Amino acid sequence: QVPLVESGGGLVQAGGSLRLSCAASGRTYSFHAMGWFRQAPGKEREFVAAISRSGSSYYADSVKGRFTISRDNAKNTVYLQMNSLKPEDTAVYYCAADSDPGGESYYSPRKYNYWGQGTQVTVSS
Repeated sequence: QVPLVESGGGLVQAGGSLRLSCAASGRTYSFHAMGWFRQAPGKEREFVAAISRSGSSYYADSVKGRFTISRDNAKNTVYLQMNSLKPEDTAVYYCAADSDPGGESYYSPRKYNYWGQGTQVTVSS
């Protein structure tokens, strides 16, 4: 199992910003897609953003224009810059990675075969 480690979560006021990071530790991996999902209490895990190895990005409608995903392939690291945060963004954010260039849609959790443990993001009103 690839250890994916998220960092950067925390408590922020509405309108504020946070930057999440996710890195794979250990040997060098060649991930195809990398992405972020989130899960709020009592809700299902939902897609937030994803990015291909070549840099094509995909966003949930709820975060378009506010969140930006990026990655550093040399470091096997993916980032999520979150601006104009809202209380409804409060959730545990999970990093995900995929080593198969085919398969499911970027928006589906079934595409990703590696997951981090999650980092809490809390936005106060």
